[in-house]
Amino acid sequence: MSGPIKDFAALKQLRAQIKATEEARKAAEAERLRREQESRRDVELFRRSIGNVAPLAPPDKAHAAPPPPAPLPRQRMADEQAALQESLSDEFNVDTLLESDEALSYAREGIGPDTVRKLRRGHWVIQEQLDLHGMRREQAREALGEFLRQAVRRGIRCVRVIHGKGLGSVNKEPVLKSKVRSWLVQKEEVIAFCQARAADGGAGALVVLLRASGG
Repeated sequence: MSGPIKDFAALKQLRAQIKATEEARKAAEAERLRREQESRRDVELFRRSIGNVAPLAPPDKAHAAPPPPAPLPRQRMADEQAALQESLSDEFNVDTLLESDEALSYAREGIGPDTVRKLRRGHWVIQEQLDLHGMRREQAREALGEFLRQAVRRGIRCVRVIHGKGLGSVNKEPVLKSKVRSWLVQKEEVIAFCQARAADGGAGALVVLLRASGG
């Protein structure tokens, strides 16, 4: 109250206010205690409902993350695909594609006869050679394919492939000689070939003209 107490009525009013304030405080305290007791009862009820709880034992086996997928050997796959595309068949019949002259020359479709004539006359300088002497058929086929691929990559245009005359073969038959011609016809990089001149190996070798690098 503002100001001094002037009479009994004012004193009575003050006591009533103090009592009301005290009752409100007690009511608030009782409500707080009631809520705490209710919360404890809820916790106790929950514990009774689930029983005793023990922590889970760790598993015997560790959960390892699944191994990552193996990296794809892209370069090896590309090389294998290229080799598959460039594989040479032993069953390919080359006879119908060769010219009827004694040198059994060959020119890819679209290549004029003048190219073969120039090749026979040594118009292009022989830049590299591959000697297949002593190789088995499978070895010779793989060696020839790799030799031609490398030659084109290096920009080489004219090469000599020495297959021999077959004098050391069974029955003296030039098996490798015919196979080499068949393999060459199947290679896209080969434009033309003919039997080498006597000075370059004669019947035991072929002079091969390759397409220009990138062409």
